Amino acid sequence: MKPLKLFSALIFLMPLFFFLSGMPDCLSASGMTTIRTLKKTEINNSDILLGDIAEITGEDRALIKKLRPIVIGKAPLPGKSRYINKDYLIIRLKQKKIDLSHIRLHVPQKIEVIRGFVEIPGEDIEKLVLNYIYKRSPWERNKIKVKSIQPGKQVVLPKGKIGYRIKAPKNMALLGKIPLSIIFDVNGSFKKKLWVTADIEVTTEIIVTKRRIKRYKEITEDDIQSKKMNLAVLPSNIITNPELVLGKRAKRTINANVALRTDLIELPPLVRRGDIVSIIAESDGLRVTAMGVVKERGCKGAMVRVVNLGSNKRIYARVIDSNTVKVDF
Repeated sequence: MKPLKLFSALIFLMPLFFFLSGMPDCLSASGMTTIRTLKKTEINNSDILLGDIAEITGEDRALIKKLRPIVIGKAPLPGKSRYINKDYLIIRLKQKKIDLSHIRLHVPQKIEVIRGFVEIPGEDIEKLVLNYIYKRSPWERNKIKVKSIQPGKQVVLPKGKIGYRIKAPKNMALLGKIPLSIIFDVNGSFKKKLWVTADIEVTTEIIVTKRRIKRYKEITEDDIQSKKMNLAVLPSNIITNPELVLGKRAKRTINANVALRTDLIELPPLVRRGDIVSIIAESDGLRVTAMGVVKERGCKGAMVRVVNLGSNKRIYARVIDSNTVKVDF
């Protein structure tokens, strides 16, 4: 055969040659499942799932469905990274009894897995605390001053549906330096607690003595005045309403310019030891009265010891007025 004809024959046979040479690879690829990962992947779950870091393709749908939820390991903290090497990935597949003869891996030697995150700035945290204080405080908002919120730093959380709740210590007024806990949750599972301290002032009018008040003297309008002060530096039983003072008496001598407290005043006694009073007992339309003698002093509403003059029995009765006591059933 002449050289020119031989060359033409080779040109004609080359496509057939390449087709035949490629047949073994095509046949070997049939039924294979491919796992392909990138060098760097971001996830948003608490576990690293194979389906989150790899693209899994192939004709065996049952195998793909089995491969996707395989847990490769625990996810890093939000905003942090974890590295997984190819050998470890193979070990996890073998542990799950995956036949690697049906798997084609396109995996770099090392995979960086990053946990997705969101940042809540310190300014936003301060707003959450302020709203909590304004909502829970019994005082009007214009009387409240929050001097500082510490530490007020940013919080890093996983991506997802974020909720929060703020808690203050039980039976503690929102005054002065108050520790508050902020508990964040993401998707109802991930939780992070942050402690902050709020320094709160409440400026309002309190009742102060205008002049010296002697012991047992009944307090009148001429004895008191209003003065604006910060409640955070005062006792919890300070009096802010003049109606709670007028008509009562001083338990002891009180100097001028003293903030009145509930422990400094009392109701004047309506009955004293030796007073003769009417004793009333009522029940279901039945009313019984008797005379008695009081054995101790008592103000309105107080329980005092009384001796029934008719039976000479000692009973306890509630003071109604200066002439009457009532037996409770």
